[in-house]
Amino acid sequence: MSRYPWLSVFLADARETVAPRRSGKDGLLPPLLVALTAVTGLVDAFSYLVLGHVFVANMTGNVVFLAFALIGVSGFSIVASVVALACFALGALVAGRLGRSLAGRRELLLGVTAAIQAVIVAEAVTMTALAADPVQTGVRYALIVVLAAAMGAQNATARKLAVPDLTTTVLTLTITGIAADGPLAGRTGAKAARRLISIAAMLAGAVVGAVFVLHVRIVYPLVVALVILAAVAVTGMARSRSPGTSESAL
Repeated sequence: MSRYPWLSVFLADARETVAPRRSGKDGLLPPLLVALTAVTGLVDAFSYLVLGHVFVANMTGNVVFLAFALIGVSGFSIVASVVALACFALGALVAGRLGRSLAGRRELLLGVTAAIQAVIVAEAVTMTALAADPVQTGVRYALIVVLAAAMGAQNATARKLAVPDLTTTVLTLTITGIAADGPLAGRTGAKAARRLISIAAMLAGAVVGAVFVLHVRIVYPLVVALVILAAVAVTGMARSRSPGTSESAL
C-alpha cells in the first residue's frame, strides 16, 4: 500500500480525467469536457473585455450584472444582460431537444453539439474580424446573441451527459466540492484532481483569451475556441462510430 494513499487517489483521478481508459464508464467524455471548459474561459474573456460588462457563458454573473444595471451602475447594460440570458436559454432549449433525439449516444451528442457550436463561433469569428475596434453596437449585440446561444447549448449538453464535476460553464459547485469533500472536512477528497483540472482549464482559457484581447487581436480568443470545438466535434463523432465504443444511457 502507498505511503500516501491520498496521492494515489489524486493521480488516478487525474489520469481518468485527462486520459481515461477506453472501457471507462464515461469513455472519452472527461477530456473533451475539459477542453470545452477552456472554451468557456476563452469566450467569457472575449465577451467581458470586448462586448462590455456581459458574459455569454456565466449566467450567474449576468444576473448580478442585470441587478447592477437596474439600479443605474455605470458600465452595465440591462439590454445586454437580458439578451445574453435569453439567448443562452434558447441555446439550451435547442440542445435539450437534441439530447432527446440522441438519447443513449453520449459521445455523438457531444460531437454534434460541438459541431453546431463550431459553426456558430465561426460566424462570430467572421463578424469580429470584419468589425472595427471598438466593436460597433450592432455587431456587439449580434455577437452576444450567437455566443450566448452556443454556450447555452454547451451547458445543456454537459448537463445531459452528467459527467461528475465537468459542467464546463459553472465552477461554483466544483470549488465547493474541493473544500466540502476534502480531508479537512473529514472526507476522502476523491475527486479533487478532476475538480482542480476543471478549474485550471477555465482559468487557462480566460488567461489566454485576455492576453489575446489586450495584447494581440480581439478575434484570436474566438479562433482558438473554434479550433477546440472543431477538434471536440470530430473526436466525439469519430468515437461514436468506433467499433466497441459503449454508449451509456442518458
